Amino acid sequence: MRIGVLGTGMVGRALSGKLAELGHDVKVGSRTEGDGAIVFADAAAHGEIVFNCTAGAASIDALAAAGAEHLAGKPLIDVANPLDFSGGGPALFTDTTDSLGERIQAAFPDARVVKALNTINCNLMVEPASVPGDHVVFVCGNDAAAKEQAAGLLAEFGWTAERVIDLGDITAARGTEHYVILWLRLMSSVGGPNFNIALATAG
Repeated sequence: MRIGVLGTGMVGRALSGKLAELGHDVKVGSRTEGDGAIVFADAAAHGEIVFNCTAGAASIDALAAAGAEHLAGKPLIDVANPLDFSGGGPALFTDTTDSLGERIQAAFPDARVVKALNTINCNLMVEPASVPGDHVVFVCGNDAAAKEQAAGLLAEFGWTAERVIDLGDITAARGTEHYVILWLRLMSSVGGPNFNIALATAG
């Protein structure tokens, strides 16, 4: 499958590397060409599926540079978080009535936005077995078929179907994005980022 990955940071590198290892035709996009990356628009045009791995504060601008016409009709897997450290401690630049995932869907209505993988470390995204147990990953979005395609890629990473929790439409991104504040505190408490949560239910 042809996949465009927007962003050359740790998340973009982890995802693009794993996808290429799995045999996908991957193009990585950046604001400028160089170091193996092409521009956002070319990477987005290449992909049948596009990953947004840009910094949350820059995501809308990066996707605009990628071009709405290159995102239209495609699953757009949004891995970014709306983190804001300007006040010193971790916060979000959204509020409880909004999310970055929703803003992206509103800005690019013809894209099929799926929020996923934003609640875990980039290494765990592509190697779930690096943490033992039946811990989970979340997806949400308005398009059921796009979520199925995203889940298919997650399965290739090693996230079995029962460990992919569909939270519903894109408004559920409010919950997963807010969880990241807790994730950052947990990372400090447990001494590193290689952890995740599991769901325990009664009966």
